[in-house]
Formats: sequence, C-alpha cells, structure tokens
Amino acid sequence: MAGSTLETLSQEIVGCRACPRLVEWREQVAREKRAAFREQAYWGKPVPGFGDPRARILVLGLAPAAHGANRTGRVFTGDRSGDWLFAAMHRAGLANQPTSDHIDDGLRLSNAYVAAAVRCAPPENKPTPEERDNCLPFARVELDLLEEVRTIVCLGAFGWDAACRLLAIRPKPRFGHGAEHSVEGGPSLLGCFHPSQQNTFTGKLTAAMLDEVLARAVEQATGGCRRT
Repeated sequence: MAGSTLETLSQEIVGCRACPRLVEWREQVAREKRAAFREQAYWGKPVPGFGDPRARILVLGLAPAAHGANRTGRVFTGDRSGDWLFAAMHRAGLANQPTSDHIDDGLRLSNAYVAAAVRCAPPENKPTPEERDNCLPFARVELDLLEEVRTIVCLGAFGWDAACRLLAIRPKPRFGHGAEHSVEGGPSLLGCFHPSQQNTFTGKLTAAMLDEVLARAVEQATGGCRRT
C-alpha cells in the first residue's frame, strides 16, 4: 500500500480476498439476496471508506451490513444504521442530505469521512480477531491519508478498540457513550453507541444522544491543533 492515494486504497480494499470465511459469506449473501432486494444487483465485495478527503472527523464503524453496504457498495448505506447515522450527520452539517439509499443518490459529506474497521460483511456481524487484524492495515493507511483528521468518532466498542489499535494506545481506555480520550500529536477518540437497531429500537441510543456526540466531534475538530 506504499504510495497509496484514497482512490488507489479503495481499489485495493475492493480487491481484497484475504479472509476466506468473509469472502464466502459476502458472496453467498450477494447470490441468495433478501426477498425485498431480489431484483437488485448486490455489491458482494469489500466496502471502502467514503467522504471528504480533507475531513477532520473520521467516523469508524464495525463492518458492512449483509443487506446494507454489502448490497449497495457504500459504507452505512441501505440499512437502518445508516439511516440514523446520516440523518444525524445532516443535522450536524456534515452531510448535504439526511438519507443514504444507494451509491448514486447524491450524498456528499463535508469535513467528515466514514469507514468500517472490517470491510466485508461478517456472519452474524461478528468478525474474528484474525479477520479484524487482517483489515486493520487498510484503516491505518486511510488514517495516514486523511491528514486533517482531528477526531475519530468510534461507533461501538469494536470501533473504539480498532481506533486504539490504530493509534497504539496502551493501556486501552474504557469505552462508553460520550467517552473521550486525547492522543498527543494525534486525533482524539470520541465514543458513541453504535446506531444498530438493537440500540435504537430499545432507546439505548436516541437521536439526541447521537446529535450530542456529533456536536462534540465538530467542536473538537474545529478547535485545537493539527496532527503532527
């Protein structure tokens, strides 16, 4: 990945076949499809990050949803988690529209970039430690290329753990909604419950809670010093 740009990195991500279990699963889902999307062509490949190359905010999630990004080809697009995330990003002034339905829907991000720690849809939404480690170098290069990032919004404990690994933070600070951790010379971490249906349907994560985290991210990203 030496000499990568965001565009060439995206191409490398899309072509990755490093994890046999994930390759088999993502392609099986793309063949069998969900009844509601039977007439659609599924992406069925790893999903690269998406957003503003000069972003100061990186939103880091877990992995593509089997019938969301694995179907549409864009991270957090085509599922309820994405509905929540991009609606909140629109309210925060980070997205030009509140919806993310398909890859050509006109969505644009400003000052924000969205990615997943694992780029393939995993069975039961649970990647193995080996699969997580195989994917981490992509996020490391991505973060290096996103030179203006000052804040990483970590969606869920998995995103928080991935960010701690990226920045070699030891000991790992405890994850929690609204948790913050500063890194000398690097971006700050900001914890947020993942906008999964399990969290949003039960009220563990509300729209107001998500708005507060993104407002804090904007505050952090527009103040302080650049990365060194």
